[in-house]
Amino acid sequence: MPASRYRVRVEVQSRYLPEQSEPEAGRYTFAYTVRITNTGDVPAQLISRHWLVSDESGRLVEVKGLGVIGQQPLLRPGESFEYTSGSQIAAPNGSMRGSYFFVAEDGHRFDAEIAEFELNMPRTLH
Repeated sequence: MPASRYRVRVEVQSRYLPEQSEPEAGRYTFAYTVRITNTGDVPAQLISRHWLVSDESGRLVEVKGLGVIGQQPLLRPGESFEYTSGSQIAAPNGSMRGSYFFVAEDGHRFDAEIAEFELNMPRTLH
């Protein structure tokens, strides 16, 4: 089975949410929007997620669960699914990375890597 049959592209954009953050309490909240595109040639369903969330203080949190935002989308070749979720860390800067677990329509199982992306509170000058 050529691996090119089972390909998923994951693109992520993150942004700081000052209205949901409390820096004095060590709570920095970020939203991230994920676009998942099936670039292979076999329909595949997203079954579960696995995230590693870290911050500059050295704290690492692992998050695992079924689907994304309560859904397990089936993506046909060329189709995309986009969602927005959030994460809270204990420092103004951090990062996230992980993977999605997929099962293709033909039963083949594979992971789609989520490249590391930054969670950064913008710096302001006073």
